[in-house]
Amino acid sequence: MPIRTAFGPSLAGRLHYAWIVVAVTFVVLLVGAGIRATPSVLIVPWEREFGWSAATISVGIALNIFLYGMVGPFAVAIIERFGLRRSVCAALVVLAAGTASTTLMSAPWQMTLLWGIVVGSGSGMIANVLGATVAGRWFATHRGLVLGLLTASSATGQLVFLPLLASLSVTQGWRVVALTVAGAALALVPLAALALRDRPSDLGLPRYGERAVQPPATGGRNPARRALDGLAMGLRSRDFWLLAGTFFVCGASTNGLVGTHLIPACIDHGIPEVTAAGLLALMGLCDLVGTTASGWLTDRFDSRKLLAWYYGLRGLSLIFLPYAFDISFYGLPVFAIFYGLDWIATVPPTVTLAGKSFGEENAALMFGWIAASHQIGAAAAAWVAGTVRTGTGDYFAAFVSAGLLCLVAALMALFIARHPQAPALAGEPRPA
Repeated sequence: MPIRTAFGPSLAGRLHYAWIVVAVTFVVLLVGAGIRATPSVLIVPWEREFGWSAATISVGIALNIFLYGMVGPFAVAIIERFGLRRSVCAALVVLAAGTASTTLMSAPWQMTLLWGIVVGSGSGMIANVLGATVAGRWFATHRGLVLGLLTASSATGQLVFLPLLASLSVTQGWRVVALTVAGAALALVPLAALALRDRPSDLGLPRYGERAVQPPATGGRNPARRALDGLAMGLRSRDFWLLAGTFFVCGASTNGLVGTHLIPACIDHGIPEVTAAGLLALMGLCDLVGTTASGWLTDRFDSRKLLAWYYGLRGLSLIFLPYAFDISFYGLPVFAIFYGLDWIATVPPTVTLAGKSFGEENAALMFGWIAASHQIGAAAAAWVAGTVRTGTGDYFAAFVSAGLLCLVAALMALFIARHPQAPALAGEPRPA
């Protein structure tokens, strides 16, 4: 008997519904990440209109990035308690309301409240932890590939829309940019409401790659307690500190530094902001390839060694970046392609290692806390880089320092345990 969904009979036997969930999640992550990254094209317009310094603006952006990560583990617990569909739809509504309201702001505190707190919290609900949750719930096999694809959509969304948004900012003004991204978030609500399902068992399906249908989930625990129990378990683990430490560097060297400050750095060197946003878009397209490939590699090779390679190559590219501005026309495109392939390829092996260290049932939750470290690093880099630019007039020290941190992270990755013993979360039985 065919299983019916909001789209009619399922395509069981031809297309597992898990791939529909992945497709919708891909679009949600793509747009959500693009909204979170929008302030990077608005720094210069805000400086011109309001007279705010880069350091002042960077406070709001840093708070945005910080909450984007800190909401993650609580988002996992909220999804477990209230369901995937309702949680995603609520987050999209929050994003639409927050970004649309910024058109009325006139003071730094308002920018910090709206772009920092409201947009940061809303985007944190539909961050990489959402991809980890979908991959774990809907896939028993090819999980690394799915993680790579969904992670790529999140990172790519931060970059591919920036040329369009930068062009709108130049020709129509930054308020049109805010209204455009608000409309994009609102338009996704009906799609998410119709297509997303919490678990395969809701449709009478097994996970992709399994034959048996898992029993429906029982009532969820208090989201705050569930999230804090996960943190307590992590703080007692050396592997958690190593994963969180390397991911701190990942955040500092990607969306905190390059994602936020590459456009202003290009403008400092006489490169128009639309052209600079085009470089970020090129990175995003390369990331779509690189991070998806990383997921495929994670299914087949030692995740610790993959992380070491990723961080090492990223560090070398960031040390090269300050010199790329002065190497004819090809310097920055070469950087964009090389760096873009490695933009956030670290996520699939990091999620895999979290699952090995803390149990597959806790992988998304623990990755939420590890991702929080990522965003703390990103927030710190966003603020520090803005302060460095204000104090010295350029980003040289910020780029080189981030490159050196990546080389340290490459060494840290090799100290993660190869075969860890997964502990039990408080209040739950230890896995057999």
